[in-house]
Amino acid sequence: MKPLTEQEIRSSFINCSKGEAKRISLPRDLGERPWDDLDFLGWRDPGAPDRSYLVTERDGQPVGITLRFPSAQRGFLHRSMCSLCLTTHRGSGVSLMTARKAGTAGREGNSVGVYMCADLACSLYVRGKKALDTGSRFEESLTTEEQIARTVGHLGAFLDKLYA
Repeated sequence: MKPLTEQEIRSSFINCSKGEAKRISLPRDLGERPWDDLDFLGWRDPGAPDRSYLVTERDGQPVGITLRFPSAQRGFLHRSMCSLCLTTHRGSGVSLMTARKAGTAGREGNSVGVYMCADLACSLYVRGKKALDTGSRFEESLTTEEQIARTVGHLGAFLDKLYA
């Protein structure tokens, strides 16, 4: 992913108003992010624990979405798998993230959900750049590049649902 500016990020959101996009708390470490290792930029809102944000490239343009997830924590022994990167986590390491649909459907309250790594670090898990606190990644016969392509494909399929 290419590095993004604050303005590019704010103008990329498809499922919130321009006013809401202006009020989003952006990460303070944009210049320090490992952009070459990211398929998407994801972060949680420190002021609103049930909100997170994701920005990715689609057709050469940044596309951002706002996400919500439940604040209820799962038990430590419970295991869940991320639908994007297929990493398994114990406890609350995977959350159901819901995104309001784009356009009229979103304004009418329609949303779509996906189970994702709660820390939004899918890109780093796939590349082996971030270690898991608890949980695991399955040993696969796919190359890292093929796993990255699969993750990007899963994210693209989720984004398609936001436009439908």
